[in-house]
Amino acid sequence: MTDAPRLLNIGGKSAAWLRQVGLRTWDDVNAIGAVESFLRVKRAGFRPSLNLLYALEGALVGCHWQQVDINRRTELAAQAAAGAALLPSARRMPPASEVTTTMGDAHEAHDEAEAPDALSF
Repeated sequence: MTDAPRLLNIGGKSAAWLRQVGLRTWDDVNAIGAVESFLRVKRAGFRPSLNLLYALEGALVGCHWQQVDINRRTELAAQAAAGAALLPSARRMPPASEVTTTMGDAHEAHDEAEAPDALSF
């Protein structure tokens, strides 16, 4: 997504999101469609607005995102909402466990003293 004609409706941030989810060309986006492309971005943890969905659709059909018919936008939004409902919610995810740091015990310190050439990380 580096040449100007292919960037219709897609800004730098959106293009970066698409690249990060493995959609590097318009052929990639076209193969799965606007809704699945949008859901991949959402699934990756980014927070795209529906404008990205409309921009993808507009780019695929060759028009500005605001020229996508209102009925088509409603249809796309409903499909995206149905797909997003199947994604795990960050609120429902279990909290991460506590991070702990362990230090070597006295026995390990003694072993290191006997082997000064040993590497440790």
